[in-house]
Amino acid sequence: MTPARILDFDGSVLPLPGAKIVSLRDRQEEIRLGCRMRTLRSLGAAIPAEPSITFMGSGDFHHVTFLCIERLAALGNALQVVVFDNHPDNMRYPFGIHCGSWVAHVSRLPFIARIHVVGIASRDVEGIHVAENHLRPLRSGKVIYWCIGRNLRGLQRFGVRASRSFASPPELLAEFQESIAGTREPLYVSVDKDVLAPDVAQTNWDQGVMRLEDVTSTVAAFGERIVAGDVVGDVSLYRYRSRFKRMLSRLDRQPDVDAARIGEWQQAHAKINRELLAVLSRGPR
Repeated sequence: MTPARILDFDGSVLPLPGAKIVSLRDRQEEIRLGCRMRTLRSLGAAIPAEPSITFMGSGDFHHVTFLCIERLAALGNALQVVVFDNHPDNMRYPFGIHCGSWVAHVSRLPFIARIHVVGIASRDVEGIHVAENHLRPLRSGKVIYWCIGRNLRGLQRFGVRASRSFASPPELLAEFQESIAGTREPLYVSVDKDVLAPDVAQTNWDQGVMRLEDVTSTVAAFGERIVAGDVVGDVSLYRYRSRFKRMLSRLDRQPDVDAARIGEWQQAHAKINRELLAVLSRGPR
C-alpha cells in the first residue's frame, strides 16, 4: 500500500491510521491561498520526497499538489493526473502559484501526459470567466474539463474541443471511466472535497454536486495504476495577517466558516478521509 502523510498546515486533518504527520503550522500564512513559486519549493526540505497519499487540510493549500507531482519526475514515467474538483484550478494568477492556478503549472511539466479535472460545477468555465482560464493547455487537450451542468460554448469559441459537460455525475463518470480505461499511464489522483455536495461535507469553498461514492467508486476502479495522490478540502478557520491575502480571499468569494460547527464538520471529514485513504492507497506494491 502507498504510505500516507498529513501535512499539518492548519490543524484541520484529524489523525489517520498509519499516517505520518509533518508539522507545518508555522508555514500557514505564507503558503495558504497562494505564494511565490520559490516559497512553495522551499517546502521541499520539510516534506519527504517518496510517493505518498498526502492530506493537506483546506483546499487553500491545493497548490502544494504541484510540488508533490513535480517530484514524481524521478520515477521516469509519463503520468496522467486526475483531479476531482468543483473548480478548474487552471485560472490565471500573476503573482506565483495559487490554489486556483496550480493545474496550469502542472500542465507545463514535460512528463505529464494529460490532466483531467473531474466534477466541475462552478461557473469558472463559462461566461465572462472563460478568459480567466489558461486556454493553451485546454486547446491542446493536455487539460480536459469534465463538467456538470455547465455551458461550454464560450470555451469552444476559443478552440477548446476535448472538454465536455454532462447533465449528471453518473453520465459524466461513465464517459470518464471509459476514457481512462483506454489509456495506460500511471495516475496521480488529487481529491478536493469541494467537489462534493454540501450535505456530504462542508469546505472552505463553494461546492459541487457529487456524492462520496461517486468519487470512491471511480478511484477504486483505477486499482494499482495510482502511484500517489492527495486530498484537500478539510474545513478550517483562519484570518490572514496579510492584507493582500485578505483581499484575494474576498475576491474569490470564500464563504464564511461557522466557528461553532467546525469541530462537528471536521469529524465528518475524518470519516471521509479514512474512506478516501482506503481507495487511494491501493497503488503499486
